[in-house]
Order: sequence, then structure tokens, then C-alpha cells
Amino acid sequence: MTRGGPQAVLFDMDGLLIDSERVWLEVESEVMAWLGGEWTPAHQERLVGGSLAIAVDYMLELTGADAPPEEVGRRMLDGMAERLAASVPMMPGAKDLLAEIREAGVPAALVSSSHRRLLEPVLDAIGREHFALSVAGDEVARTKPDPEPYLTAAARLGADPGRCVVLEDSPNGVAAAEAAGCVTVAVPGVLPIPPAPGRTVVASLREVSLATLRALPAFAEPSPGPVA
Repeated sequence: MTRGGPQAVLFDMDGLLIDSERVWLEVESEVMAWLGGEWTPAHQERLVGGSLAIAVDYMLELTGADAPPEEVGRRMLDGMAERLAASVPMMPGAKDLLAEIREAGVPAALVSSSHRRLLEPVLDAIGREHFALSVAGDEVARTKPDPEPYLTAAARLGADPGRCVVLEDSPNGVAAAEAAGCVTVAVPGVLPIPPAPGRTVVASLREVSLATLRALPAFAEPSPGPVA
């Protein structure tokens, strides 16, 4: 059991800090129409928390379109980058939590499956000062649900993964965090995330504060033993 509160807090981006899943749905629908198919929220649910490459492969499989995967991916990135450059909608409670963690001097990292090109406008909008570092999906060999992104962030921060708190909104992200051995707080978005041993599930970031994170069972002080 670890004690003393988190050494670092690791944040997912899409659907956790920013309300981008609806924006992804718009972009995916546009690209799918270009491919000659239709896109629904049910299709999007298959991709939540996954990589761009998986999304592209899925779209091409659904449509059977003879389009280069690189072109499909470029259109996805172009559509998202254009929208994020115009507006980055924050999730409720995100700004307050980031400010509190920064004020307390606890290192934070942004760990996303999105490409670096999409992280940059988000960092500009949220405030780069809130993060000691960021890890993008195109900067690791294996994306979520593999633990590599979170292990990479912890290593670069010099932190023990078991003393890092991860905040995630998707099953893929939660799987990555738990496989990395991190303390995990799930804030379900598009897909439900059930409670599980060692996992805390909340409805919104409004329910999360630094005091909440420090009080997680993984950081609890052990009960004193009997006095001889």
C-alpha cells in the first residue's frame, strides 16, 4: 500500500478535460460521408479512447472504400485541428481541478491517444503551465489500452506508477492506467465504466479535488497496531 498522497496526477484529454467527443463525432461523420458511408453514435462508441489508426481502419472496413489510409487520417486530423483552433470546450470542473493541483505543486501530465497536432491547441487553451509534460498517441509505440503511455509519463516525471493518479473517461483509458499499476479514477463519458476493486468511479470532475485524491484508499495511512 502506498502512502502520502499522489506523486503525480495524469490526465486523459478527450472526454475527460475537454468536451471533444461530440466534435469527434462531427468530424468522423464528415469523413465517413466522404468515404460514401454513414456514421452514427454507435459507431463512435467502438472507437472511444482508441487510436487514430484504429479509427481509420474501422472506417475503411465499414465502407470498403478504396481510399489511402493516410488520406483518411489526414482528413480526420485536419477537421479536429480546425475546430480546436477555434474553440476548446472544457469539461465541468476541469479548470478548477487543474488550478488546485498546480497551486499545490503536484506535477501533472497530459496523456492522450490523440496526435501531437491536436494536443498543441488544447495545451494553448487550457494553459501549458498546468502540465509538467504531455504524451501524445503518435509518440508511443503502443497506445491505450496498452499501459505504455502512462508508464512513459510516470518515468519522465520520475514518479512511481503506483503513486500516480490517473483520471480517465473511457474503458480503454482505464485499462491502460490499471495495467500500468496506477491509482485510477474513472469519470465515465460516452461509455459506462463499472466499479471495480481499486477503482474509483465519479460522475464528474466536479466531484474531484486534491483532497479527494489524497484520500483515495491507495494512499491511506495504515491503522496503528495494538499497543503492547
